Amino acid sequence: MIKNIALAVEGAIFMPRWRSMLFVPAHVPRFVETAHERGADGIILDLEDSVPQDQKGEARRQLSEAVTKVARKGASVLVRVNRGLRALAGDLDAAVIAGVDALVLPKTDSAEWILEIANAVSDLERERNLPQGRIRFLAQIETPGALQRLAAIASAHPRMAAMALGPEDFSAAVGGAPEFDLLMAPNLSVLFAARAAGLLPMGFIGSIGEFSDSNKLRETAEHARQLGFAGALAIHPTQVAIFNEAFSPSAEEVEWARAVVAAENDATARGLSAFSLNGRMVDPPVVRRAHEILTLAGRTAPRLG
Repeated sequence: MIKNIALAVEGAIFMPRWRSMLFVPAHVPRFVETAHERGADGIILDLEDSVPQDQKGEARRQLSEAVTKVARKGASVLVRVNRGLRALAGDLDAAVIAGVDALVLPKTDSAEWILEIANAVSDLERERNLPQGRIRFLAQIETPGALQRLAAIASAHPRMAAMALGPEDFSAAVGGAPEFDLLMAPNLSVLFAARAAGLLPMGFIGSIGEFSDSNKLRETAEHARQLGFAGALAIHPTQVAIFNEAFSPSAEEVEWARAVVAAENDATARGLSAFSLNGRMVDPPVVRRAHEILTLAGRTAPRLG
């Protein structure tokens, strides 16, 4: 399996394919031992919410070994750090190591905060002879104030790779429950800001804690992909397969995309930029979507319809 992380080649950035990203408490060995078997595109070793305060130090000490274990089948390895300065310093010291592909930054509320962390990561990379800039960032948006600064956050630093709304924290911050009506607008705001900056928008419109109703979760994830989201964060292994399927092109989509590209080649030879296919007009935006579908299908096996 090819490692699923963005690489810089001659100035070009290739973004990762993160359909599913599974949170794993970094201090629980039995979860770490089996994480690589879950099929997630990314494993997020959590040092934040899922780790009790009195066990954070031990989680940091175990992190290097945990990174090696969860990467055994080629998944991207991410580490979610803490927000507080003292805890964050310890987290960065433990997490800026070979094998870590990205950091998940919780409660991100400004571009300045990202720059501070980016500078610290660069210093550690230099001191440890690690490739400069390889460790990317996924910013979690979890406060209403951050919504006012999404564009600046998304373009704060070249390390930025993805953004996601933290539905539970965001809902709590505004005094509401993580319901569709509350989460629709902020999720779309994150989606638009991420796409405008060339980042991956992660998430779906709902609570990340819902995993018992598989059919509902699948519908929610498929809806998120239709909106433009690239993948989602999972807190339970049962969510992974659902996200992998929902955020992958179906066999029907791949067939349609191939037909569009074939028709495009014929139209180009005739000097046309717009053409008709099966009774529908196809213009450059439609062609672009077809190419995007084929690109995704080439990096992940097409799911059955």
